[in-house]
Amino acid sequence: MLAVPPSLEGIVYSSLHRPILLFLLPSLAMAAKKWLMGFGSKSLMDEVQRWGGMKQTGVSLKYMMEFGSRPTDRNLLISAQFLHKELPIRIARRAIELESLPHGLSSMPAVLKVRDWYLDSFRDVRSISDVKDMNDEKEFTQVIKAVKVRHNNVVPMMALGVQQLKKGMDPKIMYEDLDEIHQFLDRFYMSRIGIRMLIGQHVELHNPNPPPHVVGYIHTKMSPVAVARSASEDARAICLREYGSAPDINIYGDPNFTFPYVPNHLHMMVFELVKNSLRAVQERFLHSDELAPPIRIIVADGIEDVTIKISDEGGGIPRSGLPKIFTYLYSTAKNPLDENADQGVADTVMTMAGYGYGLPICRLYARYFGGDLQIISIEGYGTDAYLHLSRLGDSQEPLP
Repeated sequence: MLAVPPSLEGIVYSSLHRPILLFLLPSLAMAAKKWLMGFGSKSLMDEVQRWGGMKQTGVSLKYMMEFGSRPTDRNLLISAQFLHKELPIRIARRAIELESLPHGLSSMPAVLKVRDWYLDSFRDVRSISDVKDMNDEKEFTQVIKAVKVRHNNVVPMMALGVQQLKKGMDPKIMYEDLDEIHQFLDRFYMSRIGIRMLIGQHVELHNPNPPPHVVGYIHTKMSPVAVARSASEDARAICLREYGSAPDINIYGDPNFTFPYVPNHLHMMVFELVKNSLRAVQERFLHSDELAPPIRIIVADGIEDVTIKISDEGGGIPRSGLPKIFTYLYSTAKNPLDENADQGVADTVMTMAGYGYGLPICRLYARYFGGDLQIISIEGYGTDAYLHLSRLGDSQEPLP
């Protein structure tokens, strides 16, 4: 056992025995509790290994919607009890994987920081011994809200870690020999989507005055045309800011059609796809006398799927580049790591462009609820993105 230091200021050790300066925390009680939980100690890692070996339990969009439609104290308590068992399993699995990544990725400074976030979160969730009543439920809900905030920057931080690795590697092995890393990142990001969905859904069910047709994160009558319009306007605003002009965006579909889905997920996916199209068209026609052609968005209502097609005339992607677009090491934008090389791993706002994670993350969000994302491109002309969303809502979460 590690001896408790006479002051809570001092050196403690992480699971890899790297010294970390622990400054005086605002709450001595919380600091003592964290110490007793054994931050970085063998007992913590033993607990992580034990929970990481347990079986995960998936839920469906339909179940979340039906269960959340009656947010009584009893249902909130059942939800908290489920998360009290489920979250440590999912968090532990990712923490274990972060310790043993191929090609030295685990030792990258940004990845070490993410690993510590996951260990912190595991310890915090496990610090609530049981959820027996509504007082326990309220305390647990505050803890998982803090966990969600702590993990806000996990995706850009992991992307930074991949770029740190990529910068020191032989470019000849960039894509062919890094399947293990791509597979890990798919599992890791998919798991993160699930963790954030479960936490966010539970927290939002506490809203005493939810908007009409809203159940937690889910909108039971979401208009895909309205969400596509909002996301397109946001993407176009960024294009205007960066280039001074932007192509028009034309949207086709029934604005009155609705189906149950998570608007935030759809907004993020359409935003990323439209942003890619705007950039491609803008850069192709930037110095041309021709008027930049519009981006076209078609929303189609099928029996199984709602499909959103986003078409541009931005010049397309070379056939040799198509296999790379869903990997995490491919991007046609400038590498932001080079721009910020002298900043180290700082807690600053990170840019998304250049990390090469927009398309693969979009596809994971689509697949999370049983959909998919396909890209078809004609080099010399343009690209079509087909975003398929399952309208049945009965597929279980994929559990990596």
